[in-house]
Amino acid sequence: MRTSSPHPLFEEMAVFVRVVEAGSFSAVARQLGATPSSISRSIARLEQALGTQLLQRTTRKLGLTQSGADILQNCRDIASAARAVMDVGARHAEAPQGLIRVCAPKAIGRSVVHPHMAAFLRAYPDVDVQLILDDRALDLVEHSIDLAVRVTDTPPVGLMGRRLMRFEHMICASPDYLLCHEAPVHPNDLAAHSCISLGENPGDARWKFVKDSLSVTVEVRGRYTANHTEVRLDAVRNGLGIGSLPAFTARDDLQRGHIVQLLPQWRFVTHYTGSLWLLYTPTRYVPAKLRVFIDYLTACLRPSTQAQPASRSANPASAQPAMTGITPSL
Repeated sequence: MRTSSPHPLFEEMAVFVRVVEAGSFSAVARQLGATPSSISRSIARLEQALGTQLLQRTTRKLGLTQSGADILQNCRDIASAARAVMDVGARHAEAPQGLIRVCAPKAIGRSVVHPHMAAFLRAYPDVDVQLILDDRALDLVEHSIDLAVRVTDTPPVGLMGRRLMRFEHMICASPDYLLCHEAPVHPNDLAAHSCISLGENPGDARWKFVKDSLSVTVEVRGRYTANHTEVRLDAVRNGLGIGSLPAFTARDDLQRGHIVQLLPQWRFVTHYTGSLWLLYTPTRYVPAKLRVFIDYLTACLRPSTQAQPASRSANPASAQPAMTGITPSL
């Protein structure tokens, strides 16, 4: 079935060129920060629209069909022309403007990103922000995401990004709870306490602690679990038990004395421990709206951390925070 309008096919044509040049769907998926299945769907949409098969797929390799070979150069010309248009546009549209779609895990989006948005919107009146709160690692290409905030120590190689801050967890209790229960002095003591965990899977009740070369894992239990950090904070504040909390969630209540950090000499390690990254798909030209947002959020969160550049992506000539992937034009 052919389409009467070629405009929706530009992205699929660019993906087709990348697949031919890279030789596999998975390689292009890594380049774009997407999934192999989404790349396969892009090729399928282009083939359906053109009414011809472009690639011969085997278990070991991809090959061009005759029609694919005939179409390839035209697609390359279109991709090259599109890049040239973007370069011209970049020179004439330096003022930040337009919509930015930002995806972040729910708790991080609410507590880390959202508090800084009012000042950003005042500073850049021509830029709109759509904050999408989702705990899933959404495919940036498939979901049309401009920027993704993720917690990881191994950011995807196919994405560019800026490391924002270190993301740590801790365990806390209220002073009232500690008046009635002896404070733990070792992670194993937690087995005798009522503990408030995430509760999404059995592993959430296995709390791991590290100190120097020692590692201790303890199975905790409690009468209450909650998969929202602010709910767990409220439960801890009200004396329901010892709760696991992200440091950014606990910070204000710790300073006010509403809660107390326990076992501070031990590092509490969870599946959600790591660096907080602001990630986006590789591009030759980073729009002004994204540049100012990236710089703004980095500046807002930089006092929270002294993170060192990742060794695989460090740029000694730059004073900017660590980057992953190719060096952007920021």
